[in-house]
Amino acid sequence: MANNAAQTPKKKKKWGMPHTYIILFGIVLIVSLLTYVIPAGQFERVEDPDSGRSLIVAGSYQEVESSPVSPLSIPLKFVQTLSKPEISEIIFFIFIIGGAFELIMRTGMIAAFCGKLGRAFRGKEKLIIPIFVALFATGGFTMGMSVEVLVFVPIGIAVAKAVGYDAITGTSMIAMGSIVGFTAGIYNPFNVGVAQSIAGIPLFSGAWYRWIILIVLVIATSLYIIHYAEKVKRDPSKNILNGVDMGDSGADVEIPEVNFRHVLILLTVVAGFALLIYGVSSLGWFIAEMAVIFLVMGVVCGLLAGFGPNKVCDIFVEGAGSIAYGALIIGVAGTIQTVMADGLIIDTIINAFAQAIMALPKAVQVLGMYCMQTIINLPINSGTGQAAATMPIMAPVGDLVGVSRQTTVLAFQLGDGFTNAIFPTSSTMLGFLAASKIPYAKWLKYVLPLMAILFVLGGIFVMVAPAIGY
Repeated sequence: MANNAAQTPKKKKKWGMPHTYIILFGIVLIVSLLTYVIPAGQFERVEDPDSGRSLIVAGSYQEVESSPVSPLSIPLKFVQTLSKPEISEIIFFIFIIGGAFELIMRTGMIAAFCGKLGRAFRGKEKLIIPIFVALFATGGFTMGMSVEVLVFVPIGIAVAKAVGYDAITGTSMIAMGSIVGFTAGIYNPFNVGVAQSIAGIPLFSGAWYRWIILIVLVIATSLYIIHYAEKVKRDPSKNILNGVDMGDSGADVEIPEVNFRHVLILLTVVAGFALLIYGVSSLGWFIAEMAVIFLVMGVVCGLLAGFGPNKVCDIFVEGAGSIAYGALIIGVAGTIQTVMADGLIIDTIINAFAQAIMALPKAVQVLGMYCMQTIINLPINSGTGQAAATMPIMAPVGDLVGVSRQTTVLAFQLGDGFTNAIFPTSSTMLGFLAASKIPYAKWLKYVLPLMAILFVLGGIFVMVAPAIGY
């Protein structure tokens, strides 16, 4: 018995990607230790009379007395960050969006209209792809739909198979639609909303350029998916998933029929977003007013679906709870900025970044910011988290190198967005791959050429922005 026990081979522990919170708190710890090493320094700041923003005075950087932050104080810094009005406001806003979005999803309205579109365009297969990409891009740039797409992936696969396409086509027209919409972020509260709020520029300003970006990204993505789908339809041997056991992926998915309640819910959502866009663009609404619109819209949709008051409350709480992960990331990421600010090293880092970017040719300085945000998206994959962690640094860096804050936000959102389709830290990608049962290696083989196209387009957009005064 002892011999048998001795001979039993020990199972090797599989290495897993650390939780995002662990990565972020690890960064906070490193930053805390760096306050003992990096020289403390400060810029002079003046208030811009037009915008009210605090702006750095170029060339005013000077070293000051060191003020290191003990690693033992990190829990206190985290709680202090959560209690900051500008942070807590955003966190509660995201909780409300999560609750409202869950109510809208539970009505079945989105699934019902997806099914109706699929049936309406049977025989016109090519049109189904851009329609679904555009539909889920709309969810991305309005409600910040990301990991939630996993719910709709089986529907996308079922619709794709019904017209002769494969599972990758069905998955990508849902998931990639959401990703490019989220990235363009016209009215996305999770990336553009948070970043612009931190950068101190009007909420959702500069939307006209983001509309152009969205249209280009939707067209490019649709053409890529159509090219692959038609190639596989003509020659099934070209299917990347050949030899992969897909199980019952997309099979026997129940898609509800559109009913009168669904029509009313759709009209409510459209009216809600129309009011939101008008209020933000014309009435100067900010986060509080937007939160009210989302709250009312979600509750009304729930009641229209026939949910009783108790069920509406239960679903809302579930939705808010499901988004707690992303909401609290803002607090954790914001702690990085708190530690840097209290340690008086944030201006030192800003000065170093500015010097490095200024060393680049003028024409590609903003491209350097874009690439930097893309790299940062690997450890900090949350759009809200990345905005909270990087915008306090990148916004003043942009001021120093002559890049507008609007363009700085653009570099952030494009750097943050595209790689959500490929980085192993992406909860969005992990979610829709789990729902579709597509192996990660197979997905990469399919999507990497599209990523290259989108990344190049993103670089063009950020380089054009300064040239047109964006």
